Amino acid sequence: MIENFYEHEPYDMDMASKDKLITEELLELTRFHREHCTEYRRFLDASGFDENKVETASDIPFFPVRLFKNIDLLSIPRENVFKTMTSSGTTGQRVSKIFVDRETAMIQQKVMLRILSDHWGKKRLPMLVIDSAETVRNRQMFTARGAAIMGLQIAARDIVYALNEDMTLNVRAVNDFLQKYSGRRFIMFGFTFIVWQHFYKAFEPAGTIKCTSDNEETVLNIKDYDLSDAFLMTGGGWKRLVSESISQDDFKTRMRDVFGIGHFIDHYAMVEQTGCIYAECEYGHLHASNYSDVFIRDPLDFSLKAPGEKGIIQTVSVLPHSYPGHSLLTEDEGMILGADDCPCGRKGKYIRIIGRLKSAELRGCSDTYADKMKL
Repeated sequence: MIENFYEHEPYDMDMASKDKLITEELLELTRFHREHCTEYRRFLDASGFDENKVETASDIPFFPVRLFKNIDLLSIPRENVFKTMTSSGTTGQRVSKIFVDRETAMIQQKVMLRILSDHWGKKRLPMLVIDSAETVRNRQMFTARGAAIMGLQIAARDIVYALNEDMTLNVRAVNDFLQKYSGRRFIMFGFTFIVWQHFYKAFEPAGTIKCTSDNEETVLNIKDYDLSDAFLMTGGGWKRLVSESISQDDFKTRMRDVFGIGHFIDHYAMVEQTGCIYAECEYGHLHASNYSDVFIRDPLDFSLKAPGEKGIIQTVSVLPHSYPGHSLLTEDEGMILGADDCPCGRKGKYIRIIGRLKSAELRGCSDTYADKMKL
């Protein structure tokens, strides 16, 4: 039934219309995964699930996201696995393993492209990746970081990696990219801490970098270039920046001051529901698209919390066809800010992410990277 969603723009359905469509699709996925995944069927049986009692999407049983770290969960034969994605994790942590077939991978890419096109337009744009190309070398076994970069590549052209293998700035590559696209619309993408540590700090405070390669000196003065129509897309990794007393507003202000960047898109996502990202609008709100929804659960009894009340985030997505990841209880805390009334005009819920639950492991791509650096 995923084709029914393609008939709509990503944010054009109000909550009443969306809940009806998404509930029907989630029920279909629940039936499919119950039939094809033994562990998921046992989970439903143990929870006493009765599909006749499902009235809204919030009635679909939620699967604790941590189980993907302990059990291989598939609803497809292993020989149909196209790629395996792993979550981020610090040294010694177990990581989630997500098994994706070609159909699910195609759906994930298509939906991500539709969501992002709503923010920066339908035209494929040049992309400067604030990371090393080594992150995406293994095409069969992706980390969450690599999967995010690869997912974005379908929305981009002329992709250039800004960092060398040792995470130092590739001055010549960045300089060449900016010479081509200064004053034009393009994408800059990186995980927040990596952007901060390896891009911002390389330029701040002077804004000028010199490097010598093959006996040739390259001088990059960022003030020589116009980045006012560039989109900086970031995700995760605020824990480390908050520990340095850098808020999201501080981050944006400093990036504007040094680079003159005109547009910011933060996003909330996880490898267990790849493709369904909660992207930030121009008013700083993270939006659920037609393909997903979010509920806030009380940590004591898992009842639903009202808008403006914080609790554990539950996310639902219509994209996971090869594994039972369509309704998940995360390890993140957040709140619903509103629905159908954001000034940006996008329908559906918009949310705020507060952070990881205190007892949860560190897992955001930027945060786990920062932890490994031991800075």
